[in-house]
Amino acid sequence: MNKFNILISFLKNFHKFFLIFCFSCNLAIANTNNINFIQSDLPKLKAKAFILIDYDSNKVLAEKNADVRRDPASLVKIMTSYIIGKSISAGIIHRNDLVKIGKDAWAKENPIFKDSSLMFLKPGDKVTVESLIKGIVLQSGNDACVAIADHIYGTQKEFIKIMNDCALSLGLKNTFFKTVHGLDSKGQYISARDIAHISRSLIKECPLDYSIYKEKYFTFNNIKQNNRNKLLWDKDLNVDGIKTGHTKLSGYDLVTSAKKNSMRLIAVVLGEPDDITRDKESKILLNWGFNSYRTILALKKNVVLTKKPVLYSGNKDVYLGVNENVYLTVPYNKIKDIKMHYNLLIKNEHFLAPLKKKQKIGIIKFSLDSEVIKKQPLIVLEDVLQGNFFNYMIDYIRSIIFLIFKK
Repeated sequence: MNKFNILISFLKNFHKFFLIFCFSCNLAIANTNNINFIQSDLPKLKAKAFILIDYDSNKVLAEKNADVRRDPASLVKIMTSYIIGKSISAGIIHRNDLVKIGKDAWAKENPIFKDSSLMFLKPGDKVTVESLIKGIVLQSGNDACVAIADHIYGTQKEFIKIMNDCALSLGLKNTFFKTVHGLDSKGQYISARDIAHISRSLIKECPLDYSIYKEKYFTFNNIKQNNRNKLLWDKDLNVDGIKTGHTKLSGYDLVTSAKKNSMRLIAVVLGEPDDITRDKESKILLNWGFNSYRTILALKKNVVLTKKPVLYSGNKDVYLGVNENVYLTVPYNKIKDIKMHYNLLIKNEHFLAPLKKKQKIGIIKFSLDSEVIKKQPLIVLEDVLQGNFFNYMIDYIRSIIFLIFKK
């Protein structure tokens, strides 16, 4: 180590020794007038399990038996669709690829497909990936799921392995797949919370594939079929997805997503007694959520929240903020009561160069009625490099003067 670096190290450590104390800052982003909020009661639902979440904030607004494992029926196809979308993004397949249909995707060769939803594929057909996606999404085609699984990973077994690996990577705790289509199979299960999470991931990470879910019709081999999600036709809700499901073991299921103004909600109802009830109760959940809550963009990514001086940097400041948009979902008349404060992790009066972009420097906390409702890392937005020897000496002298006058 040369003499210059030794001196710099000494000055840094000496400075740290003298400047130790905790620093925190509180910012109120709105006034704190007390507003009485009476949450509208959510009517009792017949669903065996349900959950309602906000898409942007991922906040759970209502739930019942959300972690209970249930037979998933065609809701499995949401994961199938997600993997297809990710495979396209990765360049493993392309939308205009032609898929040759094999016998294992032919209903006549597979008794399990009897009386189930089909795209009506035949062996030897050559069908584009795009058409198979629409067959899965709009017609709930079990045969289309088998065809695309064989095309991407060679066999259904390998595709199912990918599905379960993906479930683990998404942090799903109550999900296990044994089929690519969702027809009843012993040992296959999913929970309302997990299916909401998969749906949110699909919307966020595969927007082009999700855009197909709002289409109302699809025709293949001159057979026109309606999208089974009847809420797409509802005039009171802006529903643009996502999936129905029904088997003997699962009952009637529905995952719905709708937007109102800038707010998107995802509702999951499982084990309904019939399709009419699943539509009605999904609509109740969505309307209740839109009427009771609001989602706001509290902080924008890469926008400077505050800046702090940095010693040994050449008289530069460090800019602090967040690297992703921060959304909060709160009761509609409580927005003005939100407070924000942040705590810095350093123990010094000043930051010390160098500082790296995305370095965690503190914690931002949002609170409502004295309860913390969200935490977010406070990070460095831009690199701050070390200055030269002259910068070090100037900052060192300044710090000593600061200490003298502080006493």
